Amino acid sequence: MKCGVVIDTNVLISALRSKRGASYRLLMGIGQGHFDINISVPLALEYEKSAKKIIDEIKLSSEDIDDVLDYICSIARPWKIFYLWRPFLKDPKDDMVLELAVASKSDFIVTYNKKDFEGAGHFGVKVVTANEFLKKIGGLQ
Repeated sequence: MKCGVVIDTNVLISALRSKRGASYRLLMGIGQGHFDINISVPLALEYEKSAKKIIDEIKLSSEDIDDVLDYICSIARPWKIFYLWRPFLKDPKDDMVLELAVASKSDFIVTYNKKDFEGAGHFGVKVVTANEFLKKIGGLQ
């Protein structure tokens, strides 16, 4: 059975910065049938804002970033978030990720800021790094 995930913005940005490491392998695994990625409009906009902010630091053009984000949005399961119970976490952007994970019944939030999601377990969501997630699903080639 495939698991559902929400990928935090910091994991996407890490994958855009480097082709090395778990974040990039995770990004390349989107749409290969190993897991279902979930997205909301606010998270997609956050992805875009953060990715375009680092455009001068990476080897991708604005159009390349648009293509990556378009692909993610075409593969991901879209969710509208109707129930907002903020604030639950310290950062409203993290609340947005947690709300999506809860609404989509995701199994995992993949992030490099695990401590920012303390309490997510109350909703049945496991918080893991990209490397931890890849190990849980048996890795990706």
